[in-house]
Amino acid sequence: PTFYLRQPVAADLKRTTITLAEAAMVTCLCFGLAIFLSTRAVLADFPVAQFSDSSNIWSICIELILATAATLYVRARGFDVVTLYPHPTLRGTFAGLGVFVLACLVGGLVAAPFARSQVPLTAEFSFAGSSLTSTVLFAIVNGTFEEVFLLGVLVRGLRGYGLSIAVGVPLLVRVLYHLYQGPLGVVWILAFGLTFTLVYLRTQKLWPLVFAHILWDIVPVYAAAP
Repeated sequence: PTFYLRQPVAADLKRTTITLAEAAMVTCLCFGLAIFLSTRAVLADFPVAQFSDSSNIWSICIELILATAATLYVRARGFDVVTLYPHPTLRGTFAGLGVFVLACLVGGLVAAPFARSQVPLTAEFSFAGSSLTSTVLFAIVNGTFEEVFLLGVLVRGLRGYGLSIAVGVPLLVRVLYHLYQGPLGVVWILAFGLTFTLVYLRTQKLWPLVFAHILWDIVPVYAAAP
């Protein structure tokens, strides 16, 4: 008998790039609801953003469902979903702490001129009904969800269209679903998002950015607590 190694065919190859149509579908699946709710908050003149245990659990469930749908979609399109696993490491965790500090510094510098305005530029937040447990659980799920699909899928996937598209489109998406935070909040998101994106383009590692985002969802909540 003759033994041979089967040569890979096109169907065997996994992609790490996506088309503009696929990017639009991922955006709708992952962030469409958040963009709608954020836009509604803008039209309602930025009501107080209230966070509680129930809202955190609701958000966790929604994001897990959306993540599953989006993962199945890109997998069906031939995307290498295995590469989306963040791979937590101790070194990456320390790097994520550094990214968090860097993003805070950049955000502070960029937002400082706007913060001196006499006009209210940010929405109010209420965390009175949010326990530490639900906050941490939400931060883990939300930080992973956002950075995996914004950076791991959209930024990396759109690189074939050039740096401006790969950076600009995911950054626009990030801003759109954070509009509820008000103009100053959007400035912070732009600074954070651009910092995260540039670090990812430099390192191609997801875990430090995921961990930095987790910290961003936890630290400000308790730093602002009385």
